[in-house]
Amino acid sequence: MWLKPVSLVLSMCNLALDRDNKYQLSVYTLTNAKQSHSMNTIETLSSKFKVTKVAKSRIDELDEDNIPFGKVFADHMFEMNYVDGKWSDMEIKPYGPMELSPAISALHYGQSIFEGLKAYRNLEKETMVFRPYANATRMNASAVRMCMPEIPKELFVEAVFELLKVDSQWIPNKAGTSLYIRPFMFATDNYLGVKPSETYKFLIFTCPVGSYYTEPVKVKIETMYSRACEGGVGRAKAAGNYAASLYPARKAKEEGYHQLIWTDAKEHKYIEESGTMNMMFLVDDTLYTPTTSGTILPGITRDSVLKIAQSWGYEINESSIHVEELTRLLKAGKVKEAFGTGTAATIARIKSIGYDGVDYNLPSFAEDDFSIRILNFLEDLKRGKEEDLWSWVYKVN
Repeated sequence: MWLKPVSLVLSMCNLALDRDNKYQLSVYTLTNAKQSHSMNTIETLSSKFKVTKVAKSRIDELDEDNIPFGKVFADHMFEMNYVDGKWSDMEIKPYGPMELSPAISALHYGQSIFEGLKAYRNLEKETMVFRPYANATRMNASAVRMCMPEIPKELFVEAVFELLKVDSQWIPNKAGTSLYIRPFMFATDNYLGVKPSETYKFLIFTCPVGSYYTEPVKVKIETMYSRACEGGVGRAKAAGNYAASLYPARKAKEEGYHQLIWTDAKEHKYIEESGTMNMMFLVDDTLYTPTTSGTILPGITRDSVLKIAQSWGYEINESSIHVEELTRLLKAGKVKEAFGTGTAATIARIKSIGYDGVDYNLPSFAEDDFSIRILNFLEDLKRGKEEDLWSWVYKVN
Protein backbone atom coordinates (compact mmCIF):
# COMPACT_ATOMS: atom_id res chain seq x y z
CA MET A 1 0.00 0.00 0.00
CA TRP A 2 1.09 3.57 -0.73
CA LEU A 3 -0.37 4.88 2.48
CA LYS A 4 -0.06 3.80 6.06
CA PRO A 5 -2.34 6.02 8.19
CA VAL A 6 -0.53 7.46 11.16
CA SER A 7 -1.86 8.89 14.40
CA LEU A 8 0.56 10.57 16.74
CA VAL A 9 0.83 12.39 20.01
CA LEU A 10 3.69 14.82 20.52
CA SER A 11 5.18 14.53 23.98
CA MET A 12 7.38 17.35 25.16
CA CYS A 13 9.60 17.99 28.15
CA ASN A 14 7.87 20.32 30.60
CA LEU A 15 9.80 23.27 31.87
CA ALA A 16 9.07 24.70 35.28
CA LEU A 17 5.74 26.35 34.54
CA ASP A 18 5.88 28.73 37.48
CA ARG A 19 9.21 30.08 36.27
CA ASP A 20 8.08 30.34 32.64
CA ASN A 21 4.73 31.89 33.41
CA LYS A 22 6.43 34.43 35.64
CA TYR A 23 8.82 35.66 33.01
CA GLN A 24 6.19 35.65 30.31
CA LEU A 25 3.77 37.72 32.39
CA SER A 26 5.97 40.00 34.44
CA VAL A 27 9.40 40.28 32.88
CA TYR A 28 8.35 41.14 29.36
CA THR A 29 5.12 42.86 28.43
CA LEU A 30 4.84 44.14 24.88
CA THR A 31 3.42 47.55 25.71
CA ASN A 32 5.33 49.23 22.90
CA ALA A 33 4.20 47.03 20.01
CA LYS A 34 1.03 47.55 18.04
CA GLN A 35 -0.30 44.88 15.72
CA SER A 36 -3.06 45.35 13.18
CA HIS A 37 -4.11 41.91 11.99
CA SER A 38 -6.26 43.33 9.21
CA MET A 39 -3.26 45.10 7.71
CA ASN A 40 -0.64 42.67 9.03
CA THR A 41 1.46 45.63 10.02
CA ILE A 42 3.49 45.78 13.20
CA GLU A 43 4.70 49.09 14.53
CA THR A 44 7.42 48.75 17.14
CA LEU A 45 8.88 51.34 19.46
CA SER A 46 11.91 49.59 20.89
CA SER A 47 12.63 51.76 23.91
CA LYS A 48 13.49 48.57 25.80
CA PHE A 49 16.27 47.69 23.32
CA LYS A 50 19.65 49.34 23.57
CA VAL A 51 20.90 50.12 20.06
CA THR A 52 24.60 50.52 19.25
CA LYS A 53 25.27 51.08 15.56
CA VAL A 54 28.42 50.44 13.55
CA ALA A 55 30.66 53.39 12.80
CA LYS A 56 30.67 52.52 9.08
CA SER A 57 28.41 50.10 7.24
CA ARG A 58 29.82 47.31 5.09
CA ILE A 59 26.90 47.52 2.65
CA ASP A 60 29.21 48.61 -0.19
CA GLU A 61 30.74 45.10 -0.09
CA LEU A 62 27.42 43.54 -1.14
CA ASP A 63 27.20 42.45 -4.78
CA GLU A 64 23.55 41.60 -5.49
CA ASP A 65 24.54 39.82 -8.69
CA ASN A 66 26.74 37.39 -6.78
CA ILE A 67 25.48 36.56 -3.28
CA PRO A 68 26.80 33.26 -1.88
CA PHE A 69 24.29 31.66 0.48
CA GLY A 70 25.15 32.14 4.15
CA LYS A 71 28.55 33.83 3.79
CA VAL A 72 27.77 37.56 3.79
CA PHE A 73 26.42 39.07 7.02
CA ALA A 74 24.66 42.36 7.73
CA ASP A 75 26.04 45.04 10.03
CA HIS A 76 24.15 44.28 13.25
CA MET A 77 22.79 41.52 15.45
CA PHE A 78 20.31 41.28 18.32
CA GLU A 79 21.36 39.74 21.63
CA MET A 80 19.73 39.06 24.99
CA ASN A 81 20.46 36.83 27.98
CA TYR A 82 18.40 34.54 30.17
CA VAL A 83 19.56 34.82 33.79
CA ASP A 84 17.69 34.27 37.08
CA GLY A 85 14.58 33.10 35.27
CA LYS A 86 14.12 36.11 33.01
CA TRP A 87 15.22 37.58 29.67
CA SER A 88 17.26 40.76 29.99
CA ASP A 89 20.11 42.82 28.47
CA MET A 90 18.28 43.26 25.16
CA GLU A 91 20.55 44.96 22.67
CA ILE A 92 21.08 45.53 18.95
CA LYS A 93 24.82 45.79 18.42
CA PRO A 94 27.45 45.50 15.67
CA TYR A 95 27.75 42.00 14.23
CA GLY A 96 30.96 40.36 15.36
CA PRO A 97 32.68 37.68 17.44
CA MET A 98 31.52 36.80 20.95
CA GLU A 99 33.70 36.01 23.95
CA LEU A 100 32.58 32.71 25.50
CA SER A 101 33.97 30.34 28.09
CA PRO A 102 35.22 26.97 26.79
CA ALA A 103 33.11 25.40 29.53
CA ILE A 104 29.69 26.62 28.32
CA SER A 105 27.32 23.67 28.38
CA ALA A 106 26.07 24.11 24.79
CA LEU A 107 29.51 23.09 23.51
CA HIS A 108 29.50 19.90 25.58
CA TYR A 109 25.88 18.81 25.95
CA GLY A 110 24.18 20.28 22.90
CA GLN A 111 21.45 22.59 24.19
CA SER A 112 21.22 24.67 21.03
CA ILE A 113 18.23 25.47 18.80
CA PHE A 114 17.61 27.83 15.90
CA GLU A 115 15.10 29.13 13.37
CA GLY A 116 15.18 30.51 9.85
CA LEU A 117 12.92 33.04 8.17
CA LYS A 118 13.24 35.68 5.46
CA ALA A 119 12.57 39.34 4.77
CA TYR A 120 11.75 40.76 1.32
CA ARG A 121 11.16 44.05 -0.49
CA ASN A 122 7.74 44.80 -1.91
CA LEU A 123 7.12 47.02 -4.94
CA GLU A 124 7.20 50.11 -2.71
CA LYS A 125 10.60 49.04 -1.28
CA GLU A 126 9.00 48.32 2.09
CA THR A 127 10.22 45.49 4.33
CA MET A 128 8.02 42.37 4.37
CA VAL A 129 8.43 39.30 6.59
CA PHE A 130 6.83 35.91 5.94
CA ARG A 131 5.04 34.15 8.83
CA PRO A 132 7.23 35.34 11.75
CA TYR A 133 4.77 34.17 14.39
CA ALA A 134 4.95 30.63 13.02
CA ASN A 135 8.71 30.70 13.53
CA ALA A 136 8.27 32.04 17.06
CA THR A 137 5.83 29.22 17.84
CA ARG A 138 8.12 26.55 16.42
CA MET A 139 11.15 27.91 18.26
CA ASN A 140 9.28 27.67 21.54
CA ALA A 141 8.28 24.08 20.76
CA SER A 142 11.96 23.30 20.16
CA ALA A 143 12.88 25.06 23.40
CA VAL A 144 10.42 23.00 25.43
CA ARG A 145 11.70 19.73 23.95
CA MET A 146 15.31 20.71 24.70
CA CYS A 147 14.48 21.92 28.25
CA MET A 148 15.28 25.54 27.38
CA PRO A 149 13.28 28.67 28.25
CA GLU A 150 10.60 29.88 25.86
CA ILE A 151 10.68 33.37 24.36
CA PRO A 152 7.44 35.39 24.40
CA LYS A 153 6.25 35.47 20.79
CA GLU A 154 5.83 39.23 20.73
CA LEU A 155 9.38 39.69 21.98
CA PHE A 156 10.71 37.31 19.32
CA VAL A 157 8.87 39.15 16.54
CA GLU A 158 9.72 42.63 17.80
CA ALA A 159 13.40 41.73 18.04
CA VAL A 160 13.33 40.51 14.43
CA PHE A 161 11.55 43.63 13.23
CA GLU A 162 13.73 46.10 15.12
CA LEU A 163 16.86 44.45 13.74
CA LEU A 164 15.39 44.68 10.23
CA LYS A 165 14.71 48.39 10.71
CA VAL A 166 18.36 48.97 11.60
CA ASP A 167 19.68 46.86 8.70
CA SER A 168 16.94 47.40 6.11
CA GLN A 169 19.47 48.47 3.48
CA TRP A 170 20.81 44.90 3.49
CA ILE A 171 17.60 43.48 2.01
CA PRO A 172 18.47 42.82 -1.65
CA ASN A 173 16.11 43.90 -4.41
CA LYS A 174 16.78 41.45 -7.23
CA ALA A 175 14.37 38.61 -8.02
CA GLY A 176 15.27 35.40 -6.24
CA THR A 177 17.06 37.18 -3.40
CA SER A 178 16.06 37.91 0.20
CA LEU A 179 17.47 38.65 3.63
CA TYR A 180 17.81 35.42 5.59
CA ILE A 181 17.15 35.81 9.33
CA ARG A 182 18.75 33.41 11.81
CA PRO A 183 17.43 33.48 15.41
CA PHE A 184 19.17 30.99 17.71
CA MET A 185 19.56 30.13 21.37
CA PHE A 186 22.21 28.19 23.27
CA ALA A 187 23.06 27.25 26.85
CA THR A 188 25.75 29.30 28.57
CA ASP A 189 26.30 27.77 32.02
CA ASN A 190 30.01 27.39 32.80
CA TYR A 191 29.59 23.91 34.20
CA LEU A 192 30.58 20.36 33.38
CA GLY A 193 27.70 18.04 34.20
CA VAL A 194 24.64 16.72 32.40
CA LYS A 195 21.73 18.92 33.43
CA PRO A 196 19.70 21.74 31.86
CA SER A 197 21.55 25.02 31.87
CA GLU A 198 20.22 27.84 34.01
CA THR A 199 21.50 30.58 31.69
CA TYR A 200 21.05 31.06 27.94
CA LYS A 201 21.90 33.48 25.17
CA PHE A 202 19.50 34.35 22.33
CA LEU A 203 20.76 36.09 19.20
CA ILE A 204 19.53 37.08 15.76
CA PHE A 205 21.71 37.93 12.79
CA THR A 206 20.88 38.30 9.12
CA CYS A 207 22.51 37.67 5.78
CA PRO A 208 21.49 38.58 2.22
CA VAL A 209 21.08 35.43 0.14
CA GLY A 210 20.38 34.21 -3.35
CA SER A 211 19.22 30.71 -4.30
CA TYR A 212 20.10 27.82 -1.98
CA TYR A 213 20.08 25.37 -4.88
CA THR A 214 20.98 26.79 -8.27
CA GLU A 215 19.70 23.76 -10.20
CA PRO A 216 17.29 20.84 -9.79
CA VAL A 217 18.70 18.35 -7.32
CA LYS A 218 19.55 14.67 -7.37
CA VAL A 219 18.67 12.88 -4.12
CA LYS A 220 19.22 9.44 -2.63
CA ILE A 221 16.91 7.50 -0.32
CA GLU A 222 18.98 6.64 2.76
CA THR A 223 18.42 3.17 4.25
CA MET A 224 21.43 2.70 6.52
CA TYR A 225 21.86 5.86 8.59
CA SER A 226 19.10 7.65 10.51
CA ARG A 227 18.49 11.31 11.20
CA ALA A 228 15.96 10.86 14.01
CA CYS A 229 13.93 8.18 15.77
CA GLU A 230 10.59 7.99 17.56
CA GLY A 231 10.87 9.57 20.99
CA GLY A 232 13.89 11.62 19.94
CA VAL A 233 14.26 15.26 18.95
CA GLY A 234 13.57 15.07 15.21
CA ARG A 235 10.61 17.41 15.52
CA ALA A 236 12.77 20.09 17.17
CA LYS A 237 15.00 22.43 15.19
CA ALA A 238 17.99 21.41 17.29
CA ALA A 239 21.57 21.89 16.13
CA GLY A 240 22.51 18.28 16.84
CA ASN A 241 19.99 16.98 14.31
CA TYR A 242 21.95 18.63 11.54
CA ALA A 243 25.33 17.52 12.86
CA ALA A 244 24.12 13.91 12.83
CA SER A 245 23.21 14.21 9.15
CA LEU A 246 26.56 15.47 7.90
CA TYR A 247 28.47 12.21 7.55
CA PRO A 248 25.78 10.32 5.58
CA ALA A 249 25.18 13.44 3.45
CA ARG A 250 28.88 13.64 2.63
CA LYS A 251 28.90 10.00 1.57
CA ALA A 252 25.91 10.67 -0.69
CA LYS A 253 27.67 13.65 -2.27
CA GLU A 254 30.67 11.43 -2.99
CA GLU A 255 28.24 9.24 -4.96
CA GLY A 256 27.01 12.23 -6.98
CA TYR A 257 23.88 13.21 -5.02
CA HIS A 258 23.02 16.66 -3.71
CA GLN A 259 21.06 15.46 -0.69
CA LEU A 260 19.49 12.51 1.11
CA ILE A 261 15.90 11.53 1.68
CA TRP A 262 15.74 10.11 5.19
CA THR A 263 13.66 7.07 6.06
CA ASP A 264 12.26 5.91 9.40
CA ALA A 265 14.90 4.69 11.85
CA LYS A 266 13.03 1.53 12.85
CA GLU A 267 12.61 -0.22 9.49
CA HIS A 268 13.90 2.21 6.80
CA LYS A 269 10.66 1.56 4.92
CA TYR A 270 8.95 4.95 5.03
CA ILE A 271 9.91 8.33 3.59
CA GLU A 272 10.53 11.07 6.14
CA GLU A 273 12.28 14.28 5.04
CA SER A 274 15.35 15.50 3.23
CA GLY A 275 18.40 17.07 4.85
CA THR A 276 17.13 20.63 4.57
CA MET A 277 13.56 20.14 3.35
CA ASN A 278 10.21 18.45 3.73
CA MET A 279 9.33 16.17 0.82
CA MET A 280 6.35 16.31 -1.58
CA PHE A 281 5.29 14.11 -4.50
CA LEU A 282 2.63 14.94 -7.09
CA VAL A 283 0.74 11.88 -8.38
CA ASP A 284 -2.10 12.77 -10.76
CA ASP A 285 -3.74 15.74 -8.99
CA THR A 286 -2.93 14.60 -5.46
CA LEU A 287 -0.05 16.05 -3.46
CA TYR A 288 1.49 13.46 -1.14
CA THR A 289 3.70 14.35 1.80
CA PRO A 290 4.78 12.42 4.89
CA THR A 291 2.91 13.15 8.08
CA THR A 292 4.95 15.35 10.42
CA SER A 293 5.39 12.74 13.12
CA GLY A 294 7.71 13.12 16.08
CA THR A 295 10.70 12.53 13.79
CA ILE A 296 9.92 15.15 11.13
CA LEU A 297 10.31 18.91 11.47
CA PRO A 298 6.94 20.66 10.89
CA GLY A 299 8.03 22.93 8.05
CA ILE A 300 6.46 26.37 7.71
CA THR A 301 6.99 26.39 3.94
CA ARG A 302 5.50 22.88 3.85
CA ASP A 303 2.38 24.10 5.65
CA SER A 304 2.13 27.10 3.31
CA VAL A 305 2.41 24.95 0.18
CA LEU A 306 -0.27 22.54 1.40
CA LYS A 307 -2.73 25.33 2.18
CA ILE A 308 -2.14 27.05 -1.17
CA ALA A 309 -2.39 23.78 -3.10
CA GLN A 310 -5.67 22.97 -1.39
CA SER A 311 -7.02 26.41 -2.34
CA TRP A 312 -6.04 25.63 -5.94
CA GLY A 313 -8.14 22.47 -5.93
CA TYR A 314 -5.44 19.85 -5.36
CA GLU A 315 -6.16 16.91 -3.10
CA ILE A 316 -3.78 16.71 -0.13
CA ASN A 317 -2.72 13.40 1.37
CA GLU A 318 -0.58 13.47 4.51
CA SER A 319 0.34 9.88 5.37
CA SER A 320 3.29 7.54 5.62
CA ILE A 321 4.82 6.93 2.19
CA HIS A 322 6.30 3.46 1.68
CA VAL A 323 9.64 3.44 -0.13
CA GLU A 324 8.78 0.39 -2.25
CA GLU A 325 5.48 1.90 -3.38
CA LEU A 326 7.19 5.20 -4.21
CA THR A 327 9.81 3.46 -6.34
CA ARG A 328 7.11 1.39 -8.05
CA LEU A 329 5.27 4.59 -9.01
CA LEU A 330 8.53 6.22 -10.12
CA LYS A 331 9.32 3.23 -12.31
CA ALA A 332 5.83 3.37 -13.81
CA GLY A 333 6.14 7.11 -14.50
CA LYS A 334 3.21 7.95 -12.22
CA VAL A 335 5.04 10.58 -10.18
CA LYS A 336 4.64 13.83 -12.10
CA GLU A 337 6.84 15.90 -9.80
CA ALA A 338 8.93 15.57 -6.66
CA PHE A 339 10.27 18.54 -4.74
CA GLY A 340 11.43 19.72 -1.34
CA THR A 341 10.11 22.66 0.67
CA GLY A 342 11.97 24.78 3.20
CA THR A 343 12.80 28.36 4.16
CA ALA A 344 16.30 28.28 2.68
CA ALA A 345 15.38 26.67 -0.64
CA THR A 346 11.65 27.60 -0.72
CA ILE A 347 11.02 25.00 -3.46
CA ALA A 348 13.79 22.66 -4.61
CA ARG A 349 12.83 20.67 -7.69
CA ILE A 350 14.09 17.10 -7.81
CA LYS A 351 15.30 15.63 -11.08
CA SER A 352 16.31 12.17 -9.88
CA ILE A 353 15.75 9.88 -6.88
CA GLY A 354 18.24 7.11 -6.17
CA TYR A 355 17.33 3.91 -4.33
CA ASP A 356 19.07 0.56 -4.01
CA GLY A 357 21.57 1.34 -6.76
CA VAL A 358 18.98 2.63 -9.27
CA ASP A 359 18.34 6.26 -10.19
CA TYR A 360 14.74 7.06 -11.10
CA ASN A 361 14.51 10.15 -13.29
CA LEU A 362 11.54 12.48 -12.95
CA PRO A 363 9.76 13.90 -16.03
CA SER A 364 11.33 16.87 -17.77
CA PHE A 365 10.46 20.23 -16.23
CA ALA A 366 7.87 22.52 -17.78
CA GLU A 367 6.94 26.12 -16.95
CA ASP A 368 3.41 25.10 -15.94
CA ASP A 369 4.63 22.48 -13.44
CA PHE A 370 3.05 22.74 -10.01
CA SER A 371 6.44 23.25 -8.35
CA ILE A 372 7.22 26.20 -10.64
CA ARG A 373 3.81 27.77 -10.16
CA ILE A 374 3.89 27.41 -6.38
CA LEU A 375 7.42 28.82 -6.21
CA ASN A 376 6.46 31.86 -8.27
CA PHE A 377 3.27 32.35 -6.28
CA LEU A 378 5.10 32.21 -2.97
CA GLU A 379 7.75 34.66 -4.14
CA ASP A 380 5.08 37.08 -5.37
CA LEU A 381 3.03 36.63 -2.18
CA LYS A 382 6.02 37.49 0.00
CA ARG A 383 6.58 40.67 -2.02
CA GLY A 384 2.98 41.81 -1.93
CA LYS A 385 2.27 41.01 -5.58
CA GLU A 386 -0.40 38.41 -4.72
CA GLU A 387 -3.35 38.82 -2.39
CA ASP A 388 -2.52 37.44 1.05
CA LEU A 389 -5.63 35.35 1.80
CA TRP A 390 -3.98 33.72 4.82
CA SER A 391 -2.60 36.82 6.61
CA TRP A 392 0.96 35.47 6.45
CA VAL A 393 2.91 38.53 5.31
CA TYR A 394 3.83 41.30 7.76
CA LYS A 395 5.05 44.77 6.91
CA VAL A 396 7.72 46.32 9.12
CA ASN A 397 7.03 49.96 10.00
